[in-house]
Amino acid sequence: MSEQTNKHIIGVYPGTFDPVTKGHLHLIKRASKLVDHLIVAVADNPRKNPLFSTEERLTMIQTDIGNMHEKSCVVEVRTFNNLLIHFARDVEASCIFRGLRAVSDFDFEFQMTGMNARLDPDIETVFLMAADRWQFVSSSFVKEIYSLGGDVSDVVTPLVEKALEQKFSK
Repeated sequence: MSEQTNKHIIGVYPGTFDPVTKGHLHLIKRASKLVDHLIVAVADNPRKNPLFSTEERLTMIQTDIGNMHEKSCVVEVRTFNNLLIHFARDVEASCIFRGLRAVSDFDFEFQMTGMNARLDPDIETVFLMAADRWQFVSSSFVKEIYSLGGDVSDVVTPLVEKALEQKFSK
């Protein structure tokens, strides 16, 4: 009989999360069922010209995760500003979770996965399909709809909706 080791599995779910949506939170919940420790990695990338600062995005995600009733593992929120594969290696992650909404997401994600595999073949990419309810939700759409007076309350939490209100009332 072989001796089984208790390997602590760490996963990374990266994104800009500008702002975090209920679709993101749904993927966090699902990914947390597959690993022992999930790191939600908030990209600190000023080239994307985010509406919310890195600290604001980090705080919104931490608060919304704190309100989740189901947590299957330790969920941590951290920022990163280097190559994703380097961040994953630094935190000793064995997998990177990526959400897919549509075929257009797959093309980009497929290319990124191939490059990440070249950089570190020991870190797997796990694709999670967005639930039907969240397939057409994106942070970009949320910002545009809200800025034009549309209702986004069904796709973001009240915390995020209030943050959007503060940003767009300036």
